[in-house]
This record gives sequence, structure tokens and C-alpha cells, in this order.
Amino acid sequence: MNRSFADNLVDMPLVDDLAGIEISSPDSPVEVIENKAGSQGSLRIYRYLTNKYEVINATAAAEGLALYAEHTQDARLNPGKHPNIDRLLKVESSGLVYFARLLPLGGS
Repeated sequence: MNRSFADNLVDMPLVDDLAGIEISSPDSPVEVIENKAGSQGSLRIYRYLTNKYEVINATAAAEGLALYAEHTQDARLNPGKHPNIDRLLKVESSGLVYFARLLPLGGS
């Protein structure tokens, strides 16, 4: 049985202690997934992937796309609608590696 995005989030670490996650690569500008309404699910998935893989590589992207569940298909059909999923799709198709840095609340 396939799990939904909401089902998968139950198993993801909380993000109450984060301001966000900084995502970067040598070939692209730094992006930040902020801890705010509408992006907390992505923040939880990216935190999980960062903790498990340390970088967002093809293996991490494949797992992340599976965790986004039904939203992954929507992102494939509507490029630009889900930028955090689009990033994983880009990694999956190009082999690009992103570095991720957790941004704790209060700086550091």
C-alpha cells in the first residue's frame, strides 16, 4: 500500500528548532527552505534527508521523491509549482549534488 505525503510526515523529524535549511551547490545560488507555513512539510523531509545522507544526491533525491508521494506526480506535471520537489527532480535527472545546512533558530 502506498503511503501519502501526510502519512510520511508522521515519521519525519520535527523542525521546531530550525529557522530553515540552506541548500547550495557550486553551480547554483543558495536557496533556503524557511520554517514557515506552507513549507514545513518540505523542511521536515529535507531535514530527514540531510540527517541521513549529509548531501542531497541521487540516492537522497529518490527517497525524497518517494516521501513526497502524490505531490511528486503533481510536480512532474506542473514544473515550478513545487520548487522543493523540482530540486529533487533536477538532482535525479542530472546527478547534481546539493549541500544542505541546518539553520538553527537564533542563528549560528
